[in-house]
Amino acid sequence: MNVNQSAPPVPPFGQPQPIYPGYHQSSYGGQPGSTAPPTPYGAYNGPVPGYQQTPPQGMSRAPPSSGAPPASTAQAPCGPATYGQFGQGDVQNGPSSTVQVQRLPGSQPFGSPLAPVVSQPAVLQSYGPPPTSAQVTTQLAGMQISGAVAPAPPTSGMGYGPPTSLASASGSFPNSGLYGSYPQGQAPPIGQAQGYLGVQTPQRSAPSQASSFTPPASGGPRMPSVTGPLLPGQGFGGPPVSQPNHVSSPSPQALPPGTQMTGPPGPPPPMHSPQQPGYQLQQNGSFGPARGPQPNYGSPYPGAATFGSQPGPPQPLPPKRLDPDAIPSPIQVIEDDRNNRGTEPFVTGVRGQVPPLVTTNFLVKDQGNASPRYIRCTSYNIPCTSDMAKQAQVPLAAVIKPLARLPPEEASPYVVDHGESGPLRCNRCKAYMCPFMQFIEGGRRFQCCFCSCINDVPPQYFQHLDHTGKRVDAYDRPELSLGSYEFLATVDYCKVREGKLLLSFPSPFPSPPAFIFMIDVSYNAIRTGLVRLLCEELKSLLDFLPREGGAEESAIRVGFVTYNKVLHFYNVKSSLAQPQMMVVSDVADMFVPLLDGFLVNVIESRAVITSLLDQIPEMFADTRETETVFAPVIQAGMEALKAAECAGKLFLFHTSLPMAEAPGKLKNRDDRKLINTDKEKTLFQPQTGAYQTLAKECVAQGCCVDLFLFPNQYVDVATLSVVPQLTGGSVYKYACFQVENDQERFLSDLRRDVQKVVGFDAVMRVRTSTGIRAVDFFGAFYMSNTTDVELAGLDGDKTVTVEFKHDDRLNEESGALLQCALLYTSCAGQRRLRIHNLALNCCTQLADMYRNCETDTLINYMAKFAYRAVLNSPVKAVRDTLITQCAQILACYRKNCASPSSAGQLILPECMKLLPVYLNCVLKSDVLQPGAEVTTDDRAYVRQLVTSMDVAETNVFFYPRLLPLTKSPIESTTEPPAVRASEERLSNGDVYLLENGLNLFLWVGASVQQGVVQSLFSVSSFSQITSGLSVLPILDNPLSKKVRDLIDSLRAQRSRYMKLIVVKQEDKLEMLFKHFLVEDKSLSGGASYVDFLCHMHKEIRQLLS
Repeated sequence: MNVNQSAPPVPPFGQPQPIYPGYHQSSYGGQPGSTAPPTPYGAYNGPVPGYQQTPPQGMSRAPPSSGAPPASTAQAPCGPATYGQFGQGDVQNGPSSTVQVQRLPGSQPFGSPLAPVVSQPAVLQSYGPPPTSAQVTTQLAGMQISGAVAPAPPTSGMGYGPPTSLASASGSFPNSGLYGSYPQGQAPPIGQAQGYLGVQTPQRSAPSQASSFTPPASGGPRMPSVTGPLLPGQGFGGPPVSQPNHVSSPSPQALPPGTQMTGPPGPPPPMHSPQQPGYQLQQNGSFGPARGPQPNYGSPYPGAATFGSQPGPPQPLPPKRLDPDAIPSPIQVIEDDRNNRGTEPFVTGVRGQVPPLVTTNFLVKDQGNASPRYIRCTSYNIPCTSDMAKQAQVPLAAVIKPLARLPPEEASPYVVDHGESGPLRCNRCKAYMCPFMQFIEGGRRFQCCFCSCINDVPPQYFQHLDHTGKRVDAYDRPELSLGSYEFLATVDYCKVREGKLLLSFPSPFPSPPAFIFMIDVSYNAIRTGLVRLLCEELKSLLDFLPREGGAEESAIRVGFVTYNKVLHFYNVKSSLAQPQMMVVSDVADMFVPLLDGFLVNVIESRAVITSLLDQIPEMFADTRETETVFAPVIQAGMEALKAAECAGKLFLFHTSLPMAEAPGKLKNRDDRKLINTDKEKTLFQPQTGAYQTLAKECVAQGCCVDLFLFPNQYVDVATLSVVPQLTGGSVYKYACFQVENDQERFLSDLRRDVQKVVGFDAVMRVRTSTGIRAVDFFGAFYMSNTTDVELAGLDGDKTVTVEFKHDDRLNEESGALLQCALLYTSCAGQRRLRIHNLALNCCTQLADMYRNCETDTLINYMAKFAYRAVLNSPVKAVRDTLITQCAQILACYRKNCASPSSAGQLILPECMKLLPVYLNCVLKSDVLQPGAEVTTDDRAYVRQLVTSMDVAETNVFFYPRLLPLTKSPIESTTEPPAVRASEERLSNGDVYLLENGLNLFLWVGASVQQGVVQSLFSVSSFSQITSGLSVLPILDNPLSKKVRDLIDSLRAQRSRYMKLIVVKQEDKLEMLFKHFLVEDKSLSGGASYVDFLCHMHKEIRQLLS
C-alpha cells in the first residue's frame, strides 16, 4: 500500500468527541524546518583524503587537551574556559566558505539484499562488491612523528597495531593517546562521508611488501610496537604528537583535486565519472546524489595521499586532525527528514512503517495503527528469533504515551459505547476488539490476532462479511478501522480492573476526582514571598480546572491544607461567612478532622475560598517556625480522598528538608565524597522505606501527588520524589526561589499542571501476539504484579516505556502485534478504556532490522535503562554497560550486514548513524557524569524527570537546539535552521538561542553589531548588556519582536516553562552555557563527539577481532 495515497473514504463515526482538547503541541512533531542549504559534506566512501588541520578561517580551534574522557553533564561547570575563542568570521554549520569541499561521484546502483544506502564507493577500479552502507574509514594515513617516516604499508591486517587493552570504557584512558590507539583530537582520518567516518578501502590485487617503521627520535612519544601488517596508505597505530592548546597547526596548502602529492603509495586517485549516478536519498539519509567540486570551496582535506604508484621514498606528512564536518551531523539528519517527510501526512495503514523523526512536523492519518504520537518503537522490524535479537543487541522497546495531546488538526480518539454488554474481548487472552481480528464463518466468529483463540460474535455485534472477508461495517466502527479509540467502561470495570479488585464504591461508578492544595507556611516559604504569590494566583486559577468535553464547569472539587510542624485543615463550606481552621498537631497518627466542607465545588464556595486565600499570608506573616513535616501531609491528603470516596491529586508546595519529629523524618545525608565510589548509588536511593509504603497506599486510593519544591539547600529530592514518582505525579524544582526572578516560571508551570487533563486511578496493560511478551517497564508508576502498570494519575506528558523479549519464534508473514489498554477515570468521573494497537514487521535478515530502527527511541530507552541502573550499580559500571551495548549493536551490523571491507573502517547503519553522538550525550549527562557544581539534588531531580519523558523531550534534552538569530532574514517567520552544539559553530558576531526543554539561553557574541544590541536590549554597546538577564525588553522593532516570538514558540513546544538566561561571551555565566555544547569535551571529563567516535570504533574493532 502506498503511504502517500489518500485514505479510503471513511463514513463518520458520529462527531469526534473532544475528550482531550488538543492544543497544538509542536514538540510532538517539531517545527517545519526551513529548506536545508546544499550540504557542505563530501560523498560517502570516497578515498581517504588528507585532513584539514586548521579550522575554517574565522575560528581558531585548539585540539582538545589530553586527558581522560569520561562523560559530562547538564549543569554549568565553573572552571576556566577550555575552548579557544575565535575571531570575527561567521562560522557556518559546515566548513566555512573559504574551504573547498571535494565531492566524489556515486557508484552504480547494484542489486543486494540490503536496501540501497547512501554510500558512494571510490570509483574507477572495481575492488570487489561495492559497500552497502555508509562507511567511515578510520585509516591512519602515514604521518611523520618527530622525524620518523612511515614507509608504504602492506594491505592486509588491521592498521592500528594489536588491539590495545583499554582501561574501562568510561574511566581514565591510558596516556598513549586519548583512547589508546588514537591521539587526542587527531583521530583516525574520516572520509568525506556526511555521515560516516570514511570510505570503503579498495583491496589491492598486487601484493605489497610489508614494511616496518622507524621509531621516533628520542624526545617524541614512544610508539606502541606494530606487530600486524598495515592497510594501504596507512601508517603506524601509535599516537602522533598532540599539540598544546595554544599552538595552532600550520595551514596546509589546498591543492586542486587529483593533484599528485608526495605521500605513501596506494590505489589510484579518484576520477569523476559522469556515468555513475549517486544513490537516491534514503529515509533518514543525509545526502542527495554526489556532486563535483563546489565553486569557491578549497579542499578541506588538503593533504590527500595519492594512490596507485609503486612504493617510493616516503615523504614526511603533517599530523592529521579529524574534521568534525566529516562525521554524522544530527542537524543534517533532522533537516533532511523535515524536507523529505514533513510535507505528506503519515498514513498508518501499512504495517511496520518507520514514522518521521520527532523533530519533523507532520500530520498523522490513522488507518489501523496507533499514531507515533502515542507509540514509538526502537525498531519497526523485529527479529524472528531470540537468537537473532541476542546477536544484534538492539533492545526491542516501545515508548507509549497513552493520553498524548494531539495537534488541533487531528481528531481525538472516538468514544465507542457498547452499552451494558461492554467492549468485545477475546475469551482467552482478554485482548480488546481491534482491526487485526479475523472474522470467520460468515461473520459468526472471530479469531483472536493475539492468541489465535476462536470466539463467538455476540448476536448484537453480528455483521456480514464482504467478498474480501472483511465486515461490511468495518469503516463505521472505530474499533475495526482505527489504531486508537476509547470504550466507555461498564459497571464491571468499576469493581474489577483487569481481574484485580478495585475499591468498592457505594455507587458502581466512581465520583468525580478532587484537587487538594497543601501549602508549606514555614518561615522559608513566608520569607521568600512564595505563600502570598501562590494564594493570589489560586484565586484566578481555580476557574480553569480541567473539564470534560464541552462542560460549562469542572466537576472537580477542591480542598486546602497549610502546614509547618502541624497541619491546618480549612472548612470552606458555601454556607459559612468565613472559613474555619482546624489544627491537627498529632502528626504521628494522622486523621482528617472534618468531612463536610473540606472538599467543595469552586463556584458554590467562591466567596469563602477567596476569603481564605486572602487570610493565609496574613495569618502566618510573623511565623518563626522553620521546621516542616512531609509524609504526614501526604497521608492527610490521601485520607481525605478516602473519606470522600474519590480519586484525586495533591498539589504540595514544600521548601525544606522535613526534619521535624514525625513519620518520614529525614536527615541531611548529602556527601559529595561518595561520587565515583561504589556507594554513589545510595545518593539516588530513598533514605527510608516509609515513602514507598505511603506511595503504595496512595496508588490504591487513586491519590496522585505533584510536588513543587523551593529549596535553598539540600532537601533530599531522591527521597521526597518517591511518592510523586510511584503515583504518576510530577516534581518541579525552583532552587533559591526569588519572586522577582522565578515567579513567571513557577506560575506558568503551576497553571499548566492544574489545567492539564489527567486520567485517575488508572491501570495499563500491554498485550502482545504470540512470540514476544512485555518483560520490563520504565516510568512514573507502581506495579504490584508483573503485568499491570498502576497509575494513581496519568497526564498527557507522561510516557511508559516497555521492553519486549522473545518467548517463541515469530512469523515473517503475520508480524508482531502490540495492544496497549488503559483503564482510567476521566476528569468528570467517567470510567473509560483507551486502546492503542500497533503492528510490526518481523525479519529473518538482520539487515532488515537495522534498516527500520529509530535512534531517538533507542536513546530514550537507553537513558531510562541507565538512569534506573544507577539505583543499584556504580555509575561507572552503568556507563561501561552502555558503551559495550552500543559497540555490540554496531559490531553486529558491521559483521553481518556490511559488505567486506578493511578493519580500519567504521561502518554505521544509515538509521543509526547518530547513535554514537547521542549516546555520548547520555554518558556526559549530569546523572552519569556530574561536574563539580552539580548538586546531589540536581542529579536526583533529572533522574526522575527523564524516567517519564517522551522521545521528543529526550531528543532535545540530550542534544540541545542551538539557533543563530541574525542569519535568517528578519521577515522570515519560520524557525532559523539550527547549528551543531559545539563552540566551533559560534561566531562572536552573532546571537544564539540554545534550548534543551528545561533551560533557555541567549548567547551574545562580543563582536555583535551595535544595531543588534540596540534592537534587542535597548542599550548602546555590548558592555552595557546585563549578564544573567531573564527577560528581554519589549521593543517596537522587527528583530526584538522576532526573537521574543521565537522564545514564546519554543516555550509552547515544551511541557515545562524554560526560564531565559542572557549570557555574554567571555562572561562567568558562559561556563554554564558551554556545558550544553554537547559535541565538545566537557569540564567534568566527558569526551568530545570526535573522540568518542574514535573510541567507539576501537571498541567495535576489539569485538570484531
